Amino acid sequence: MTTTQAVPVTVAVSRRADPARTDEVVAWMRAGTALAESFPGFLGAGFVRSAPGSGEWHVMYRFADADTLRDWEDSPQRRWWLGSAQGMVEHTRVERRTGIEGWFDPPVDHVVETFGEPEPAAPPRWKQAVTIWLAFFPLSLAATLLTTRFLADVPLAGRTLLMTLVLTPLMTYLVLPRITRALHRWLHGRPAPTRQM
Repeated sequence: MTTTQAVPVTVAVSRRADPARTDEVVAWMRAGTALAESFPGFLGAGFVRSAPGSGEWHVMYRFADADTLRDWEDSPQRRWWLGSAQGMVEHTRVERRTGIEGWFDPPVDHVVETFGEPEPAAPPRWKQAVTIWLAFFPLSLAATLLTTRFLADVPLAGRTLLMTLVLTPLMTYLVLPRITRALHRWLHGRPAPTRQM
C-alpha cells in the first residue's frame, strides 16, 4: 500500500490598493488572516508593501496541502471577505507553489495566474549563460593577471578566496545589471525599458 505525502502549498498574491486607504487595507488583510487561521491545515500568512507609500501589496499564505487550501479558497467565509474589498483592492497576480522554493527547496508544482499585463518571460538558459560568460570572462582574466602579478607569493587558495570575494559583488551589483540592460533586446527579443526619472 502506497501513501502520498501531503505537500504544503504556498500562495503569493499581489494586490493593488489606493495608498490613502492603507489603514483599511491592513485591517482587511488582518481580518482575512484571522478567518484563514480557523481553517484546518492553515500554516501561516503575512503581507508586505512594495515600498513606503506604495499601493502594491504582497500577501502570502500557506496550507498543509492542496485539499486544505481548496477548503479555504472555496469557503463562503473567503468569498465574503474578498467581496468586502470590492472597489478598494485590485488583485493583480496569484502564484501557487508547493514546497518553499524561493526560500530553499525546488518546486514540486508551480501555477501562476496573472491579471492584467503579463510579466516578461525569463530568457532561454543558453542566452543567460552567454550573458554571464560575457561578464565573467574579462573580470576573471583581469583578476587572475592582477593577483598573479601582485600576489604571486600568496598561496593559490588565498588568491582564489580574495578573487571570489572581490568578483562576486562586482558581478552581482555592477557588471551583470549593466550587461543585462545592454543586452535586453537580444535576451528578451524587445527593446530595453526606458529609465524612469
